[in-house]
Amino acid sequence: MQSNTPLASNSSRREFIRRAGQLAATSALARTALPAVHAAEDNTIRLALIGCGGRGSGAAVNAFDSPNGPVRLVAMADLFENRLAAAYKNLSAKYAAQMDVPPERRFAGFRAWRSAIDCLRPGDVAMLTGYAGFRPGQLEYAVSRGVNVFMEKSFATDPPAVRRVIAAGEEAKKKNLKIAAGLQCRHSRNRHEIIRRIRDGQIGDVQMVRAYRMQPCGRLPKRPPAEPELAWQIRHFTDFLWVSGGLFAEMNIHQIDEICWIMDAWPVSAHGISGRAANSNDCGQSLDSFTIEWTFPSGAKGFDVVRWLPGCHEEFATFIHGTRCAAQFSGNIHAGTVHTYKGQRCERSQIDWSAEPETITPWQAEWDNLLDAIRRDLPHNEARRAALSNLADIMGRAAAHSGRIVTWDEAMASNFSFCPNIDQLAADSPPPVQADAEGRYPAPVPGQWVEI
Repeated sequence: MQSNTPLASNSSRREFIRRAGQLAATSALARTALPAVHAAEDNTIRLALIGCGGRGSGAAVNAFDSPNGPVRLVAMADLFENRLAAAYKNLSAKYAAQMDVPPERRFAGFRAWRSAIDCLRPGDVAMLTGYAGFRPGQLEYAVSRGVNVFMEKSFATDPPAVRRVIAAGEEAKKKNLKIAAGLQCRHSRNRHEIIRRIRDGQIGDVQMVRAYRMQPCGRLPKRPPAEPELAWQIRHFTDFLWVSGGLFAEMNIHQIDEICWIMDAWPVSAHGISGRAANSNDCGQSLDSFTIEWTFPSGAKGFDVVRWLPGCHEEFATFIHGTRCAAQFSGNIHAGTVHTYKGQRCERSQIDWSAEPETITPWQAEWDNLLDAIRRDLPHNEARRAALSNLADIMGRAAAHSGRIVTWDEAMASNFSFCPNIDQLAADSPPPVQADAEGRYPAPVPGQWVEI
Protein backbone atom coordinates (compact mmCIF):
# COMPACT_ATOMS: atom_id res chain seq x y z
CA MET A 1 0.00 0.00 0.00
CA GLN A 2 1.42 3.32 -1.07
CA SER A 3 0.77 6.83 0.21
CA ASN A 4 1.27 9.96 -1.86
CA THR A 5 1.62 12.11 1.24
CA PRO A 6 5.23 12.72 2.37
CA LEU A 7 6.14 12.72 6.04
CA ALA A 8 5.40 16.19 7.38
CA SER A 9 7.83 16.15 10.28
CA ASN A 10 7.69 19.93 10.67
CA SER A 11 3.99 19.71 11.55
CA SER A 12 4.59 17.33 14.43
CA ARG A 13 3.45 18.84 17.69
CA ARG A 14 6.38 17.13 19.37
CA GLU A 15 8.86 18.84 17.09
CA PHE A 16 7.02 22.16 17.21
CA ILE A 17 7.18 22.43 20.97
CA ARG A 18 10.62 20.92 21.23
CA ARG A 19 12.05 23.45 18.77
CA ALA A 20 10.07 26.35 20.19
CA GLY A 21 11.67 25.90 23.58
CA GLN A 22 12.20 23.30 26.27
CA LEU A 23 9.36 23.16 28.79
CA ALA A 24 8.86 20.63 31.59
CA ALA A 25 10.40 17.72 33.54
CA THR A 26 8.63 15.53 35.99
CA SER A 27 11.69 14.85 38.09
CA ALA A 28 15.32 15.78 38.14
CA LEU A 29 16.15 12.16 38.79
CA ALA A 30 14.78 11.13 35.41
CA ARG A 31 17.33 13.43 33.78
CA THR A 32 20.29 11.58 35.28
CA ALA A 33 21.91 8.87 33.20
CA LEU A 34 22.05 5.67 35.24
CA PRO A 35 23.67 2.28 34.72
CA ALA A 36 21.66 -0.35 32.86
CA VAL A 37 19.78 -3.00 34.80
CA HIS A 38 17.33 -4.53 32.33
CA ALA A 39 18.76 -3.16 29.09
CA ALA A 40 20.76 -5.18 26.60
CA GLU A 41 24.17 -6.47 27.56
CA ASP A 42 25.95 -3.71 25.66
CA ASN A 43 24.09 -1.11 27.77
CA THR A 44 22.03 -0.07 24.74
CA ILE A 45 18.24 -0.25 24.74
CA ARG A 46 17.05 -1.21 21.29
CA LEU A 47 13.93 0.32 19.76
CA ALA A 48 11.48 -0.79 17.09
CA LEU A 49 9.42 2.05 15.59
CA ILE A 50 5.97 0.85 14.51
CA GLY A 51 4.18 3.72 12.81
CA CYS A 52 6.52 6.14 11.04
CA GLY A 53 4.41 9.28 10.85
CA GLY A 54 5.07 12.53 12.67
CA ARG A 55 4.18 11.15 16.08
CA GLY A 56 6.41 8.13 15.67
CA SER A 57 9.35 10.14 14.40
CA GLY A 58 8.86 12.66 17.21
CA ALA A 59 8.88 9.86 19.78
CA ALA A 60 12.10 8.49 18.29
CA VAL A 61 13.71 11.92 18.63
CA ASN A 62 12.66 12.07 22.29
CA ALA A 63 14.21 8.66 22.88
CA PHE A 64 17.42 9.67 21.11
CA ASP A 65 17.65 12.92 23.07
CA SER A 66 17.13 11.34 26.48
CA PRO A 67 20.11 11.35 28.86
CA ASN A 68 18.94 7.93 30.04
CA GLY A 69 20.27 6.19 26.94
CA PRO A 70 22.05 4.92 25.05
CA VAL A 71 19.28 3.78 22.72
CA ARG A 72 19.41 2.59 19.15
CA LEU A 73 16.66 2.21 16.57
CA VAL A 74 17.02 -1.25 15.02
CA ALA A 75 13.72 -1.82 13.20
CA MET A 76 11.00 0.23 11.53
CA ALA A 77 7.54 -0.71 10.30
CA ASP A 78 4.67 1.09 8.64
CA LEU A 79 1.68 0.25 6.48
CA PHE A 80 2.98 2.65 3.84
CA GLU A 81 6.36 2.11 2.21
CA ASN A 82 6.97 5.75 1.26
CA ARG A 83 6.22 7.02 4.76
CA LEU A 84 8.69 4.53 6.22
CA ALA A 85 11.35 5.66 3.72
CA ALA A 86 10.77 9.34 4.51
CA ALA A 87 11.01 8.76 8.27
CA TYR A 88 14.20 6.74 7.87
CA LYS A 89 15.76 9.49 5.77
CA ASN A 90 14.76 12.30 8.14
CA LEU A 91 15.90 10.51 11.30
CA SER A 92 19.17 9.34 9.75
CA ALA A 93 20.05 12.88 8.71
CA LYS A 94 20.35 14.03 12.33
CA TYR A 95 20.70 10.86 14.40
CA ALA A 96 22.85 8.60 12.24
CA ALA A 97 24.80 7.27 15.22
CA GLN A 98 21.59 6.00 16.82
CA MET A 99 20.16 4.47 13.65
CA ASP A 100 20.89 0.83 12.81
CA VAL A 101 18.04 -0.06 10.47
CA PRO A 102 19.34 -1.80 7.35
CA PRO A 103 16.85 -2.58 4.56
CA GLU A 104 16.18 -6.06 5.91
CA ARG A 105 14.84 -4.52 9.14
CA ARG A 106 12.47 -2.07 7.43
CA PHE A 107 9.05 -3.61 7.01
CA ALA A 108 5.92 -2.42 5.19
CA GLY A 109 2.39 -3.79 5.12
CA PHE A 110 -0.24 -5.12 7.48
CA ARG A 111 2.03 -7.64 9.23
CA ALA A 112 5.09 -5.40 9.28
CA TRP A 113 4.69 -4.57 12.96
CA ARG A 114 5.13 -8.20 14.00
CA SER A 115 8.39 -8.46 12.08
CA ALA A 116 9.67 -5.27 13.73
CA ILE A 117 8.85 -6.51 17.24
CA ASP A 118 10.54 -9.82 16.45
CA CYS A 119 13.80 -7.90 15.95
CA LEU A 120 13.85 -6.95 19.64
CA ARG A 121 15.24 -8.76 22.65
CA PRO A 122 13.60 -8.94 26.09
CA GLY A 123 14.05 -5.59 27.81
CA ASP A 124 14.02 -3.56 24.59
CA VAL A 125 11.18 -1.18 23.63
CA ALA A 126 8.46 -1.54 21.02
CA MET A 127 7.20 1.92 20.00
CA LEU A 128 3.54 1.57 19.04
CA THR A 129 2.88 4.91 17.36
CA GLY A 130 0.52 4.01 14.53
CA TYR A 131 -3.25 3.75 14.50
CA ALA A 132 -5.39 3.22 17.61
CA GLY A 133 -7.51 0.54 15.98
CA PHE A 134 -4.48 -1.75 15.72
CA ARG A 135 -3.00 -0.82 19.10
CA PRO A 136 -4.49 -3.59 21.31
CA GLY A 137 -3.26 -6.43 19.11
CA GLN A 138 0.20 -4.90 18.82
CA LEU A 139 0.38 -4.37 22.59
CA GLU A 140 -0.65 -7.95 23.26
CA TYR A 141 2.04 -9.28 20.95
CA ALA A 142 4.77 -7.05 22.37
CA VAL A 143 3.93 -8.20 25.90
CA SER A 144 3.94 -11.83 24.78
CA ARG A 145 7.46 -11.26 23.42
CA GLY A 146 8.68 -9.84 26.73
CA VAL A 147 9.51 -6.34 25.51
CA ASN A 148 8.71 -2.99 27.07
CA VAL A 149 6.27 -0.69 25.29
CA PHE A 150 5.77 2.95 24.49
CA MET A 151 2.29 3.39 23.01
CA GLU A 152 0.97 6.63 21.58
CA LYS A 153 -2.52 7.87 22.22
CA SER A 154 -5.21 6.99 21.63
CA PHE A 155 -5.19 3.38 22.69
CA ALA A 156 -8.53 1.89 21.67
CA THR A 157 -11.50 2.78 19.49
CA ASP A 158 -14.29 0.96 21.37
CA PRO A 159 -14.97 -0.75 24.73
CA PRO A 160 -13.80 -4.28 23.80
CA ALA A 161 -10.49 -2.79 22.69
CA VAL A 162 -10.21 -0.91 26.00
CA ARG A 163 -10.59 -4.18 27.86
CA ARG A 164 -7.87 -5.75 25.72
CA VAL A 165 -5.45 -2.96 26.65
CA ILE A 166 -6.25 -3.41 30.36
CA ALA A 167 -5.70 -7.18 30.13
CA ALA A 168 -2.40 -6.74 28.28
CA GLY A 169 -1.29 -4.28 30.95
CA GLU A 170 -2.04 -6.82 33.66
CA GLU A 171 -0.03 -9.45 31.81
CA ALA A 172 2.84 -6.97 31.51
CA LYS A 173 2.81 -6.51 35.29
CA LYS A 174 3.28 -10.23 35.78
CA LYS A 175 6.35 -10.07 33.54
CA ASN A 176 7.69 -6.85 35.12
CA LEU A 177 7.51 -5.06 31.77
CA LYS A 178 7.31 -1.29 31.52
CA ILE A 179 4.48 0.34 29.57
CA ALA A 180 4.43 4.07 28.87
CA ALA A 181 1.30 5.67 27.42
CA GLY A 182 1.46 8.82 25.31
CA LEU A 183 -0.57 11.07 27.61
CA GLN A 184 2.49 13.21 28.08
CA CYS A 185 0.88 15.84 30.29
CA ARG A 186 1.03 13.31 33.15
CA HIS A 187 4.79 13.92 33.07
CA SER A 188 4.62 17.72 33.24
CA ARG A 189 6.39 19.20 36.25
CA ASN A 190 4.02 22.16 36.46
CA ARG A 191 0.92 20.01 36.34
CA HIS A 192 2.24 17.86 39.15
CA GLU A 193 2.72 21.02 41.18
CA ILE A 194 -0.84 22.22 40.67
CA ILE A 195 -2.14 18.71 41.41
CA ARG A 196 -0.22 18.85 44.71
CA ARG A 197 -1.85 22.19 45.51
CA ILE A 198 -5.29 20.85 44.62
CA ARG A 199 -4.83 17.80 46.83
CA ASP A 200 -3.64 20.09 49.66
CA GLY A 201 -6.94 21.96 49.41
CA GLN A 202 -5.51 25.26 48.19
CA ILE A 203 -8.33 25.84 45.70
CA GLY A 204 -10.99 24.13 47.84
CA ASP A 205 -13.21 21.30 46.66
CA VAL A 206 -13.17 20.97 42.88
CA GLN A 207 -16.63 21.70 41.53
CA MET A 208 -15.98 21.94 37.82
CA VAL A 209 -13.26 21.44 35.21
CA ARG A 210 -13.71 22.93 31.76
CA ALA A 211 -11.45 22.10 28.84
CA TYR A 212 -11.36 23.67 25.39
CA ARG A 213 -9.91 22.47 22.11
CA MET A 214 -11.19 24.84 19.46
CA GLN A 215 -9.08 25.10 16.32
CA PRO A 216 -9.62 24.74 12.58
CA CYS A 217 -9.19 21.27 11.09
CA GLY A 218 -9.52 20.16 7.50
CA ARG A 219 -12.40 18.22 6.02
CA LEU A 220 -12.14 14.94 4.17
CA PRO A 221 -12.65 15.34 0.40
CA LYS A 222 -14.18 12.74 -1.87
CA ARG A 223 -11.87 9.79 -2.48
CA PRO A 224 -10.08 9.96 -5.85
CA PRO A 225 -11.12 6.96 -7.97
CA ALA A 226 -7.52 5.78 -8.34
CA GLU A 227 -6.94 5.69 -4.57
CA PRO A 228 -7.47 2.22 -3.01
CA GLU A 229 -10.40 2.38 -0.59
CA LEU A 230 -8.80 0.69 2.41
CA ALA A 231 -5.58 2.68 2.05
CA TRP A 232 -7.62 5.90 1.79
CA GLN A 233 -9.44 5.19 5.05
CA ILE A 234 -6.31 4.28 6.97
CA ARG A 235 -4.27 7.18 5.65
CA HIS A 236 -7.05 9.60 6.69
CA PHE A 237 -7.34 7.89 10.05
CA THR A 238 -8.94 10.70 12.06
CA ASP A 239 -11.88 10.71 9.64
CA PHE A 240 -12.77 7.05 10.27
CA LEU A 241 -14.06 5.72 13.57
CA TRP A 242 -12.78 2.16 13.05
CA VAL A 243 -9.18 3.33 12.48
CA SER A 244 -8.77 5.97 15.20
CA GLY A 245 -12.02 6.42 17.07
CA GLY A 246 -12.52 9.66 15.16
CA LEU A 247 -11.00 13.12 15.41
CA PHE A 248 -12.68 13.94 18.72
CA ALA A 249 -11.53 10.79 20.50
CA GLU A 250 -8.06 10.94 18.97
CA MET A 251 -7.37 14.58 19.85
CA ASN A 252 -9.35 15.16 23.04
CA ILE A 253 -8.15 12.19 25.03
CA HIS A 254 -5.56 14.59 26.48
CA GLN A 255 -8.20 16.99 27.78
CA ILE A 256 -10.33 14.15 29.10
CA ASP A 257 -7.36 12.57 30.85
CA GLU A 258 -6.63 15.93 32.48
CA ILE A 259 -10.21 16.18 33.73
CA CYS A 260 -10.08 12.70 35.27
CA TRP A 261 -6.66 13.37 36.80
CA ILE A 262 -7.86 16.58 38.42
CA MET A 263 -11.01 14.88 39.73
CA ASP A 264 -8.97 11.89 40.91
CA ALA A 265 -11.88 9.72 39.76
CA TRP A 266 -13.57 8.21 36.74
CA PRO A 267 -16.92 9.64 35.59
CA VAL A 268 -20.19 7.88 36.32
CA SER A 269 -22.03 9.25 33.29
CA ALA A 270 -21.71 11.48 30.25
CA HIS A 271 -24.02 13.35 27.95
CA GLY A 272 -23.41 15.90 25.24
CA ILE A 273 -24.28 17.44 21.92
CA SER A 274 -22.49 17.28 18.60
CA GLY A 275 -23.06 18.21 14.99
CA ARG A 276 -21.83 19.65 11.72
CA ALA A 277 -22.03 23.06 10.14
CA ALA A 278 -25.01 23.40 7.78
CA ASN A 279 -22.72 23.97 4.79
CA SER A 280 -20.41 21.07 5.55
CA ASN A 281 -19.17 19.02 2.61
CA ASP A 282 -17.05 16.74 4.81
CA CYS A 283 -17.07 13.18 3.49
CA GLY A 284 -15.63 11.64 6.66
CA GLN A 285 -17.28 10.27 9.78
CA SER A 286 -16.12 12.95 12.24
CA LEU A 287 -18.40 15.76 13.36
CA ASP A 288 -17.08 19.29 13.77
CA SER A 289 -18.58 20.50 17.08
CA PHE A 290 -18.95 18.88 20.52
CA THR A 291 -19.84 19.85 24.05
CA ILE A 292 -19.70 16.98 26.52
CA GLU A 293 -20.44 16.93 30.25
CA TRP A 294 -19.16 14.19 32.52
CA THR A 295 -20.55 13.72 36.03
CA PHE A 296 -18.16 12.38 38.68
CA PRO A 297 -18.99 10.45 41.88
CA SER A 298 -18.82 13.62 43.99
CA GLY A 299 -21.32 15.33 41.72
CA ALA A 300 -18.60 17.57 40.24
CA LYS A 301 -18.74 18.22 36.51
CA GLY A 302 -16.17 18.03 33.76
CA PHE A 303 -16.78 19.74 30.40
CA ASP A 304 -14.96 19.50 27.09
CA VAL A 305 -15.86 22.06 24.42
CA VAL A 306 -14.66 21.30 20.90
CA ARG A 307 -15.00 23.03 17.54
CA TRP A 308 -12.91 22.33 14.43
CA LEU A 309 -14.30 25.13 12.21
CA PRO A 310 -12.21 27.95 10.65
CA GLY A 311 -13.03 31.60 11.22
CA CYS A 312 -14.22 31.01 14.79
CA HIS A 313 -12.90 31.76 18.28
CA GLU A 314 -9.96 29.50 19.06
CA GLU A 315 -9.00 28.23 22.51
CA PHE A 316 -6.78 25.43 23.82
CA ALA A 317 -6.73 25.33 27.63
CA THR A 318 -8.06 23.63 30.75
CA PHE A 319 -9.47 25.48 33.79
CA ILE A 320 -10.48 24.33 37.27
CA HIS A 321 -13.05 25.91 39.60
CA GLY A 322 -12.83 25.08 43.30
CA THR A 323 -14.83 26.37 46.24
CA ARG A 324 -11.97 28.77 47.15
CA CYS A 325 -10.69 29.89 43.74
CA ALA A 326 -10.06 28.91 40.14
CA ALA A 327 -6.90 27.67 38.46
CA GLN A 328 -5.51 27.04 35.00
CA PHE A 329 -4.18 23.54 34.40
CA SER A 330 -3.05 23.55 30.79
CA GLY A 331 -2.27 25.98 27.98
CA ASN A 332 -1.95 26.16 24.22
CA ILE A 333 -0.68 22.98 22.52
CA HIS A 334 -0.40 21.28 25.93
CA ALA A 335 1.96 23.90 27.36
CA GLY A 336 2.45 23.71 31.13
CA THR A 337 0.65 27.04 31.65
CA VAL A 338 -0.35 26.71 35.30
CA HIS A 339 -1.87 29.44 37.50
CA THR A 340 -4.08 29.90 40.50
CA TYR A 341 -6.41 32.91 40.55
CA LYS A 342 -7.59 35.19 43.32
CA GLY A 343 -11.20 34.18 42.71
CA GLN A 344 -13.28 32.58 40.00
CA ARG A 345 -12.34 34.96 37.18
CA CYS A 346 -9.73 33.29 34.97
CA GLU A 347 -8.09 36.47 33.77
CA ARG A 348 -4.46 37.53 33.66
CA SER A 349 -5.12 40.42 36.03
CA GLN A 350 -6.48 37.97 38.60
CA ILE A 351 -3.49 35.58 38.71
CA ASP A 352 -2.39 34.86 42.27
CA TRP A 353 0.42 32.38 41.55
CA SER A 354 2.11 31.10 38.39
CA ALA A 355 4.45 28.18 37.83
CA GLU A 356 7.78 28.95 36.20
CA PRO A 357 8.18 27.94 32.55
CA GLU A 358 9.06 24.29 32.25
CA THR A 359 12.57 23.44 31.14
CA ILE A 360 11.78 20.09 29.48
CA THR A 361 8.78 19.27 27.32
CA PRO A 362 6.30 16.72 28.69
CA TRP A 363 7.03 14.66 25.55
CA GLN A 364 10.68 14.49 26.53
CA ALA A 365 9.92 13.91 30.20
CA GLU A 366 7.74 10.86 29.47
CA TRP A 367 10.63 9.23 27.59
CA ASP A 368 13.17 10.19 30.26
CA ASN A 369 10.93 8.56 32.85
CA LEU A 370 10.36 5.39 30.82
CA LEU A 371 14.06 4.86 30.15
CA ASP A 372 14.88 5.63 33.78
CA ALA A 373 12.36 2.98 34.88
CA ILE A 374 13.93 0.43 32.55
CA ARG A 375 17.45 1.27 33.71
CA ARG A 376 16.62 1.09 37.41
CA ASP A 377 13.84 -1.50 37.22
CA LEU A 378 11.24 0.86 38.68
CA PRO A 379 7.49 0.19 38.48
CA HIS A 380 6.18 1.86 35.32
CA ASN A 381 2.93 0.57 33.83
CA GLU A 382 0.46 3.18 32.57
CA ALA A 383 -1.73 0.78 30.58
CA ARG A 384 -4.75 0.59 32.89
CA ARG A 385 -4.91 4.30 33.66
CA ALA A 386 -4.52 5.20 29.99
CA ALA A 387 -7.20 2.69 28.97
CA LEU A 388 -9.67 4.05 31.52
CA SER A 389 -9.10 7.61 30.33
CA ASN A 390 -9.76 6.25 26.85
CA LEU A 391 -13.02 4.75 28.10
CA ALA A 392 -14.09 8.14 29.50
CA ASP A 393 -13.26 9.51 26.05
CA ILE A 394 -15.32 6.81 24.32
CA MET A 395 -18.37 7.24 26.58
CA GLY A 396 -18.35 11.00 25.96
CA ARG A 397 -18.11 10.48 22.21
CA ALA A 398 -20.89 7.89 22.31
CA ALA A 399 -23.16 10.19 24.33
CA ALA A 400 -22.68 13.06 21.89
CA HIS A 401 -23.06 10.86 18.82
CA SER A 402 -26.16 9.04 20.07
CA GLY A 403 -27.86 11.92 21.88
CA ARG A 404 -28.37 10.05 25.13
CA ILE A 405 -26.78 9.69 28.56
CA VAL A 406 -24.13 6.96 28.67
CA THR A 407 -22.98 5.51 32.00
CA TRP A 408 -19.52 4.27 32.91
CA ASP A 409 -20.83 0.79 33.74
CA GLU A 410 -22.58 0.30 30.40
CA ALA A 411 -19.56 1.62 28.51
CA MET A 412 -17.25 -0.77 30.33
CA ALA A 413 -19.59 -3.72 29.69
CA SER A 414 -20.37 -2.88 26.05
CA ASN A 415 -19.45 -5.35 23.31
CA PHE A 416 -19.91 -2.85 20.49
CA SER A 417 -16.98 -2.90 18.06
CA PHE A 418 -16.40 -0.77 14.95
CA CYS A 419 -14.30 -3.48 13.27
CA PRO A 420 -14.38 -6.86 15.05
CA ASN A 421 -11.97 -8.43 12.53
CA ILE A 422 -9.37 -5.66 12.62
CA ASP A 423 -6.55 -8.03 13.58
CA GLN A 424 -7.19 -10.05 10.40
CA LEU A 425 -7.25 -7.15 7.92
CA ALA A 426 -4.99 -7.41 4.88
CA ALA A 427 -4.33 -5.17 1.89
CA ASP A 428 -7.05 -6.92 -0.13
CA SER A 429 -9.66 -6.92 2.68
CA PRO A 430 -12.99 -5.17 2.05
CA PRO A 431 -13.09 -1.80 3.83
CA PRO A 432 -15.04 -1.74 7.11
CA VAL A 433 -17.21 1.18 5.91
CA GLN A 434 -18.42 2.18 2.46
CA ALA A 435 -19.18 5.58 0.95
CA ASP A 436 -22.55 6.49 -0.52
CA ALA A 437 -23.13 7.69 -4.08
CA GLU A 438 -21.85 11.18 -3.18
CA GLY A 439 -18.65 9.77 -1.70
CA ARG A 440 -19.72 10.35 1.91
CA TYR A 441 -19.18 7.81 4.67
CA PRO A 442 -21.78 7.14 7.40
CA ALA A 443 -21.67 9.88 10.02
CA PRO A 444 -23.38 9.89 13.44
CA VAL A 445 -26.96 11.11 13.57
CA PRO A 446 -28.00 11.78 17.19
CA GLY A 447 -31.17 9.93 18.09
CA GLN A 448 -30.36 7.17 15.59
CA TRP A 449 -26.66 6.36 15.97
CA VAL A 450 -25.49 3.47 18.19
CA GLU A 451 -21.90 2.84 19.34
CA ILE A 452 -22.21 1.49 22.90
